[in-house]
Amino acid sequence: MLDQVEVARILDILGNRNRRRIIELLRQKPCFVTEISDRLVLSPKAVIEHLQMMEREELLSFRLDDRRRKYYYLARDINVMVTLEKHPDEDQIGNDSDNLLRFRHSLQTLQKLLDVRDDMVRNLKNLDNDIENRIKEIISRGREILDDDASIDISIALAHCPLSADEIHELTGLPRETVCRDLQRLEDRQVVKNEGKIYRLCGNHAG
Repeated sequence: MLDQVEVARILDILGNRNRRRIIELLRQKPCFVTEISDRLVLSPKAVIEHLQMMEREELLSFRLDDRRRKYYYLARDINVMVTLEKHPDEDQIGNDSDNLLRFRHSLQTLQKLLDVRDDMVRNLKNLDNDIENRIKEIISRGREILDDDASIDISIALAHCPLSADEIHELTGLPRETVCRDLQRLEDRQVVKNEGKIYRLCGNHAG
């Protein structure tokens, strides 16, 4: 059993909609940061912050794959039961006719929401396939022109958004020295550019 302080911390975590979405996604299967970012349409920075918070509370853990990417999974599942009890002196609100109208309206609204969700799921599935195919293409082409897989991983990470070297290290699981070395190589090849502490992909006309 959790004490009151632990329960309060868990409720703070569950109070954030995106953390609840991450937990639901990890219930399905372990995921790495960019996968969570793509599936939930969140920035990698935001995903990292949420994961670190839940990792501190020992809700999540991770394992490294052969490319040293962190695959996060639920270390402890969360089941919350909330019971709302009606006050015995509370008056009955509305009559049966009003309640029936509200019930039917709610059902119609639910039907519309489910239709919209189904459309979004189909579109998202198609988008996921397009992203997966493009990543495969990048890996194939990257191995022809870049020095190693680490440079490819860094390039793909920067395709999500501009990042610092430390954020790339956290996102990819690559050693910091490897990240710094390959960032310099990518900069020399005009694949990425350095803007202070932040790196971003060069445009089509690098310069």
